[in-house]
Amino acid sequence: MSLSYIMHLANYSDGVLYLLMVLLLIELTVIFDRGWYLRKAIRRGRETLNMISGHGKLSRQDLQMLVDQSRGLPEESMLSVALRYFGMIHHYGSARGEGFSNRLDEAIFLTTPSFDKRLWILDTIVTLAPLMGLFGTILGMFHAFSILAAPGHDATKVTGGVADALIATASGLFIAMLGLISFNAFNNTIEKIIHQMESLKMVLMNRMDGAPIVHEEPPASGPDLNSTQPSSPSGAQPKQKPSVSVSSAARVQHSAS
Repeated sequence: MSLSYIMHLANYSDGVLYLLMVLLLIELTVIFDRGWYLRKAIRRGRETLNMISGHGKLSRQDLQMLVDQSRGLPEESMLSVALRYFGMIHHYGSARGEGFSNRLDEAIFLTTPSFDKRLWILDTIVTLAPLMGLFGTILGMFHAFSILAAPGHDATKVTGGVADALIATASGLFIAMLGLISFNAFNNTIEKIIHQMESLKMVLMNRMDGAPIVHEEPPASGPDLNSTQPSSPSGAQPKQKPSVSVSSAARVQHSAS
């Protein structure tokens, strides 16, 4: 397909195909921008979550290090809030922990709207592109059927003109399908990021609540051999040696003499 033929198709739709090209360029720009940001957010956010979940009790120095590592990520706001209100949950107590949890929820609510920034452009293009393509096809149909009004018209030119007019509709549908797939994929990624932030909130609460660490009890030691004595069977009495009384021995000795 040469450039001259593309210009012919665009002129056949009275310039609608040019507008569809502009919509495609805007759509690709938004897809690249949001795709790069959301992919980085979910990948590095998962790394931050795994790092904190494998950590023990967090100190101020640990939180400061995590804030520096999460610059530009959605988790930065939550970690900054955790560092700012570190003293609220430093001592063990449900009232302080509840206030700390509310501030983490506030950070999540304030950060969430930035995830779907500029996604409304994709949503608009998905609806607008097919309509513009159909409009361009209708304008092309006017040119195609105007040939019939000319004297000595050729019917084959009408069919060729209809085929050229349908290019605008096909272009609009292609732009809409590309935008719809990207829009749904971004929404799915945003849901995963929000779930990661909810998980990060729970992990931070568990690592900063100041609750005493419960150590596991040592395993039970073996039986004490010194204190173990063999026992007789149940109900059996120990055997005693037979004893001879003194009087019986005297009688035996008197009869012998």
